Amino acid sequence: MPDITRFAPSPTGGLHLGHVASALAGWRAANESGGRFLLRIEDIDPGRCRDAFAHDLMDDLRWLGLEWPEPVRWQSRHLADYAAVLARLGARGLVYPCFCTRRDIADEIAASAHAPHHAPDGSVVYPGTCRHLSPSRRAALLAAGTPHAMRLDMERALSVPGARDLTWHERGEGPQRCHPELFGDVVLARKDVMASYHLCVTHDDALQGITLVTRGEDLRPATSLHRLLQHLMGWTAPEYAHHPLLCDASGRRLAKRDRAMTIAAMRAAGMSAQAVRAAAGDPGPIMA
Repeated sequence: MPDITRFAPSPTGGLHLGHVASALAGWRAANESGGRFLLRIEDIDPGRCRDAFAHDLMDDLRWLGLEWPEPVRWQSRHLADYAAVLARLGARGLVYPCFCTRRDIADEIAASAHAPHHAPDGSVVYPGTCRHLSPSRRAALLAAGTPHAMRLDMERALSVPGARDLTWHERGEGPQRCHPELFGDVVLARKDVMASYHLCVTHDDALQGITLVTRGEDLRPATSLHRLLQHLMGWTAPEYAHHPLLCDASGRRLAKRDRAMTIAAMRAAGMSAQAVRAAAGDPGPIMA
């Protein structure tokens, strides 16, 4: 069966080998099955994303020999789509506005008698402060224009029939049990932009008909949450394939924040596209 895959980078800096490894995983799966490989630009972070980075990474990918159909989906140009999803969830009482600042959350946790709980991705689980606001207090804060995020009410979401029995299919491993409850009331829309990674990625995978999600092992825990959102929205669940993360000589994961060497720098140093692909773990040409 042909696979429809995607590479969905955030344009917050230059492309590095870890990105190339992820892009190649999706590209190879699509080409080996006679399917399609899509490129999506996940640029909903207005403070960090830049169009110039997006165009540069597309140039790097083309130089490496990857191709994709046009038009490319830029998430920042489709915020109304994500607002519509939030409205549908809100109409069912599955999301609520959160007015807490990071300091508020830290203070709430510090004042409790318990140590903070951490989600599988390492983030601190929200203590649920704004979930307990009275309707009148919530309405007053909204009327005053108080900045707020939108959070999933996990308890209510898990009360939806079937939500507690979800699995996903990991290629090569089989069914995996989901545990979205470990994430607590996650943010589905940020204060600065009414969208979030979890909301946008699940919406766009469904919209674009993605049948196989190839991504790094670091995102495996989030699959439980994404399956819950798919279930709540009635979206078809794709298959997943989480690949090992590419690390440097010291065993540290390649990341932008650690200034991993960019593909642009490798090109400037005279490396060939074939050499860069090999450095990213590409096994070689696809056989017909």
